Amino acid sequence: MPKLIDVTYQQTGASLKTDNYGMREMQIRAFNVRQNNYILIKAPPASGKSRALMFIALDKLYRQGLQKVIVAVPERAIARSFAEQKLTEHGFFADWQLDKDLCVSGGETAKVKQFVRFMADDRAKILLCTHATLRYAIRELDLARFDNSLLAVDEFHHVSADADNRLGDIMRQMMANSKAHIVAMTGSYFRGDAVPVLRPEDEARFTMVNYDYYEQLNGYQYLKNLSIGYHFYQGRYLEAIDEVLDSDKKTIVHIPHVGSGESTKDKCGEVDWIIDSIGEVIREDKTTGVIFVERRKDNKVLKIADLVNDDPAERNRIVSYLRNMQDIDDIDII
Repeated sequence: MPKLIDVTYQQTGASLKTDNYGMREMQIRAFNVRQNNYILIKAPPASGKSRALMFIALDKLYRQGLQKVIVAVPERAIARSFAEQKLTEHGFFADWQLDKDLCVSGGETAKVKQFVRFMADDRAKILLCTHATLRYAIRELDLARFDNSLLAVDEFHHVSADADNRLGDIMRQMMANSKAHIVAMTGSYFRGDAVPVLRPEDEARFTMVNYDYYEQLNGYQYLKNLSIGYHFYQGRYLEAIDEVLDSDKKTIVHIPHVGSGESTKDKCGEVDWIIDSIGEVIREDKTTGVIFVERRKDNKVLKIADLVNDDPAERNRIVSYLRNMQDIDDIDII
């Protein structure tokens, strides 16, 4: 594969070292601005944004007088990042414990009712939900109910300054009509379109915490080199996928958005094509949703997760499996 980018890193280990509270380099930077009402953390994947939020949220609960913490993630598959953590084992003053986890199976109507009950329960402190649940629940609650609350939004680039973006409208309404605190987290502060994430006047109210990719990657202990390559193809990308996909490596395959020119408009058919290019499906585990594929070149059995299928029951099974994986070999390709 031709190398478009090829970078060698210093392997300093700095981004993984922790202080007396169990905080890494980026987390210390974020915690230092914890007193601010609006915080925007821009940092790469695996830099520790979710745990940085935990440190900030617990400080706001126990030392700044806030009463509630609501954490919203784009989808249930990544909610594991905010699972309960025993932070006291590493020197922090409190543990991260969820009072209500709504990133589970079930319909939005029931989840909204649980969200409303959480807001009314003086004993409940921390709730985890999806962006969708948050959007529906806001309709049932007066914004003043979020006074003395922290709203944390993961993957904040899902927000848009566009008037039709519901999540963006919630952010603007929260800032204008409540005393809620906001922590926004994202690894890529852009949307890929012409619409900004926040309006300039709203963005100016946030305290920025920036931690760039070079700081993160240069601070790893074992990463020596990172290369980004490319391939050109003619016709459909599916006809060239087997030249690019190396099934010996743990891989996440992003298929084109159905609205793009490269999409066949049959996203499930594209997944089937990619799997067939690897080998033959032996079986699909009905309990976990894992697809077992016998690789054509050597008969090795690979474990594949399909997150494109929109069937709620099937998606629930595989998302639950991914959230509870314990070993690197529990999945090979997503």
